[in-house]
Order: sequence, then structure tokens, then C-alpha cells
Amino acid sequence: MAKPPLRMSALVGLQKVELFKGLDSYSLREIAAQCKWTRCKRNQYVIRRDGTDRDVYFVIAGMVRVTAAAGRGRRIILRDIPAGEVFGELSAIDGRARFADVQALRESLIASMSPEVFRAILANHASVRERLLRRLTGSVREFADRLLGLGAQPVQQRIWAELLRLARLAGTGAEGTRIDPAPTHNDIASRVGTSREQVTRELSRLAREGLLARAGRTLVLRNVPALERLAG
Repeated sequence: MAKPPLRMSALVGLQKVELFKGLDSYSLREIAAQCKWTRCKRNQYVIRRDGTDRDVYFVIAGMVRVTAAAGRGRRIILRDIPAGEVFGELSAIDGRARFADVQALRESLIASMSPEVFRAILANHASVRERLLRRLTGSVREFADRLLGLGAQPVQQRIWAELLRLARLAGTGAEGTRIDPAPTHNDIASRVGTSREQVTRELSRLAREGLLARAGRTLVLRNVPALERLAG
């Protein structure tokens, strides 16, 4: 598909990227001119773990998912990356191989640039460098929390915590929180390090106790405070 017009669409798109917040229009135009623009279809791979490129990518519109193989055909969901965020920066910085695959969750517009261009931007713009450092430290803390949770919490508690995370993202009230679209049992299992069957059993139990229900494509958490008490 054709690239978006550089003077308007590219500039507006980069203004949405968190790393570039605060940069003037001239700097954004220079950055936009060095980007490659790609429109990805749903389920299309953006990065493959065995790929050879080391580019850094920015989600301008849509959302992508970072996953890694976990053996026996299973995959772990590491993160969903929404519009305005960056991915692939680790390989762009250290030149080492990718450790995960990245796939578009829906039709997405992606901007990318070479490692050399990205490192030059970091060298020339202190605000971009600072935002990237904060993002990297935040990622380390997030993955440390997940690792501690996987090691210290029983499966049920991990499932409850994931439901509460989804409720916070939904941003609705404590009673009758609606998660739309509902996550698949396989998605929940991939996030909390368990099997789809264990997730199915636990969600069925919560449904019998009146804490959640399905309404078409929507998952309804009927009593978030009760779920919070369960999760501790």
C-alpha cells in the first residue's frame, strides 16, 4: 500500500509516539523522512525471532503483540503494544538477535527506521534518550513483577490478577465491568503461564459463583471488589 503523505500524515503520526513527545516540527519532519512506512494486516508478522533485521518500529495506528515460544507448541504473551509505543529497540541498540515475534493484532500502521538512524536520534535528542531510558526501566520492573508472580503465586491467583488487569484497562466501574472483546482462554493462559484447560476450569468456577459471565463477545466481571479480595 502507498506510503502516507510525508508532510501531513507522517508528521501527525510521529507526534503520537511517546518517545518523540516535545520535539519540534522540524525535528519530527527530519525523523519522518528517515522512516519506512508499512500497513500491516491483522495477524501479519512484523518481526520474526529468526529474522535478520535490527530495525526499531513505532506503532502509529493499531496494536501489535509480542510473543515467545514456550515449548510443546505453546506461546507466552509478553506484551501488547498500542499506538504511540515503540518495539524492537533492544536489537537496534545492541545489535543482537530478536528474542520474540511481533504480530499485528489488528490492521496497523507501522513506522520503522534503521539502528543507525535510531542511535543518531538518541545521541542528538536528550528528551528522546530520557524517555527511552524510563521505558526500559519500566519494562524491567514489569517483567520482574511478572516473574515473581509466576514463581510465587498459585495458578488461580495468577488468573484472578490477569482478570483484574483487564478490568483496569477497561476503565469501567467496579460493578459490571465489561471487557470487550473477551480474551480467549488461550490468551489468558499464555499470559499467566498455565494451560488453557486450567483457565477454563477457573473461569467456569467463577461463573458458578456469580463473579463473571459471558455476554456475546463480552466478558462481564460482576463484582470486581470480590475478585480483588480473592487476589489479595
